[in-house]
Amino acid sequence: MNTDTKIRLRALEPEDLELLYAIENDVSLWGVGITNVPYSRYTLHDYIANASNDIYVDRQVRLIVENEEGQTVGIVDVVNFDPQHQRAELGIVIMNNHRRQGYASAAVNELVGYAQRILHLHQIYVFVDIRNEAAKNLFNSLAFSESARLKDWLFDGKEYRDALLMQRILQILT
Repeated sequence: MNTDTKIRLRALEPEDLELLYAIENDVSLWGVGITNVPYSRYTLHDYIANASNDIYVDRQVRLIVENEEGQTVGIVDVVNFDPQHQRAELGIVIMNNHRRQGYASAAVNELVGYAQRILHLHQIYVFVDIRNEAAKNLFNSLAFSESARLKDWLFDGKEYRDALLMQRILQILT
């Protein structure tokens, strides 16, 4: 993993429609998240156009991950934002041709900083398929700890798989 990888997180733009369409309709990703239906371009266009980009209103925010050259390499999101309990769920997808280049680590680190400095979150968590060694290694390397094993949590249409709940308790920055 390259610890010097530089990224930038930015808001979704209308030009990101095709990327969002590709990610949301990638059946191979459905087993690791809660999406299990295809989204139309119209629905995603409407989402991009109408999202307030205010996490307190939407209870989520999606950000594009760009590399130093300005190329889009993935998407990261904060969902299930709970301001009362100061926690949120993290999701990340790095495009296949940009994996293993340090972008996921850099994006998670950037997002954790945002969660601490701007959102003042106490914790951020992820659900990881028990068989997804790359994701487990990524989050373990970024100070997430395994808090629970959730039996039969994920279903891919054929079989159930366990998931790990991994959390990172954040330090309050002053």
